[in-house]
Amino acid sequence: MSISGALSNAVSGLNASAVAAGVVSSNLANVLTPGYGVRALELASQTAGARGGVSIVGITRHVDQAVLSDRRLADSELAYADTRASFIEQLERVVGTPGEGASLSARIAAFDASLISAANRPDADSFLQAAVQSAEELAATLNDISGEIQTRRTNADSDIDQAVDVVNSTLTRIRTLNVQITASNEGGHSIAALQDQRQLAIDQLSEYVPVRQVPRENGSVALFTPGGAILLDGTAATLDFTPSNVVAPHMTLTASLVSGLTINGVSVTPSGSNSPISGGKLAALFEIRDDLGVDANTQADALARDLIERFQAAGLDATRAPGDPGLFTDGGLVFDPLNEVGIAGRIAVNAAVDPNSGGAYWRLRDGLGAVAPGPAGDGTLLQQLQQVLSQNSTLNSGNLGAVSRSLSGHAASFVSRTGQTRLTLDQDISFAASRRNELSSLELQGGVDSDAEMQRLLLIEQSYSANARMIQTIDEMMQALLRI
Repeated sequence: MSISGALSNAVSGLNASAVAAGVVSSNLANVLTPGYGVRALELASQTAGARGGVSIVGITRHVDQAVLSDRRLADSELAYADTRASFIEQLERVVGTPGEGASLSARIAAFDASLISAANRPDADSFLQAAVQSAEELAATLNDISGEIQTRRTNADSDIDQAVDVVNSTLTRIRTLNVQITASNEGGHSIAALQDQRQLAIDQLSEYVPVRQVPRENGSVALFTPGGAILLDGTAATLDFTPSNVVAPHMTLTASLVSGLTINGVSVTPSGSNSPISGGKLAALFEIRDDLGVDANTQADALARDLIERFQAAGLDATRAPGDPGLFTDGGLVFDPLNEVGIAGRIAVNAAVDPNSGGAYWRLRDGLGAVAPGPAGDGTLLQQLQQVLSQNSTLNSGNLGAVSRSLSGHAASFVSRTGQTRLTLDQDISFAASRRNELSSLELQGGVDSDAEMQRLLLIEQSYSANARMIQTIDEMMQALLRI
């Protein structure tokens, strides 16, 4: 080999060592950077001109795609479980748990106890007042439960609108990065930094919608959901949703009174096992609005209806004219079973027993239609009211089961069902979080290894020194020739 060939080899080695040092320094600087894929310098021996040396093929970005894909699905699963659990936690907070003074069960028990006390002392206005106030507190608790459900459904509808905007903008950004990556790849430039940005964007997308990444030509990718929806394949899909200002109890997707979801103009099932976007935060928000919220509202309405119908029963109060409401009303009117939806939010105590509305406490003892006070010591009607509250009967609606119970028994079933659902969702969160953390740990193991990078840096230093020494030796040889 000629001196010029040896010099060329040494210079190529110096260049390769310099680039390798830059790659290592980049890896070490980004140990904690989210989405960063560890870089490695790809080298090959030079064959052009038969002089040898080393050529730089490129900088390769290493990511375990299998672990990355599973971790993204775990992100979706955790977001799905956490979003649903937050709704049930808020519902349980307003419904209450056994032992809480302001819980639904406690309000029913307090009303029952106040009727017993009033029946034992029908002549005492204070006991009659306490019974009326207890009835009002029970009605208010049902109002609060219904109001909380509608607030959560309305918030979910608004969150769906925001989530759709995030998904659309993220898909557009990923498509733009695909174009940039393809152009850089074709131009022979490094695409590692762009791939980092794209990975972060897809990670953000996976919180809302579960995604599977499929490689395409020149470094671009396509994105599909496990349910078969095409989110990105050359062009980005467009999700459409029309928000509602307020979601009332009667507004359901089944009744077409709230917006569904379309992908590229095609209507899709937004939640459930048959949904193409099943899993992830977006599907969970639809479930809150259209399934969990509606189901909770149905149960609350069934309890409110049962309470109204118990005290609206024919023959219970002889002073009440046919067609007049009982102690509990539908916003002051007689309850119509055909207008049950939302009754938990409208239930109210009859104004006939409320002095603030022109009524009187004594009508609880003497009858809602009584025009004058009756015998102060007659607690017959009060005893009948208490018996009606505690007698067993099956619900005429709802999904709490066709079991004959007292009102407190039906309420206990509602409370228990809510608590059991929360426990189940808490378990789902725990499982999803454990799986996500395990996959995140595996992903980190495939990331930058500081110890390995430092060892590689030592080898680079040795290589650089050896090539520099070779150049120095060649220079000395050339100087010797020049001195002849």
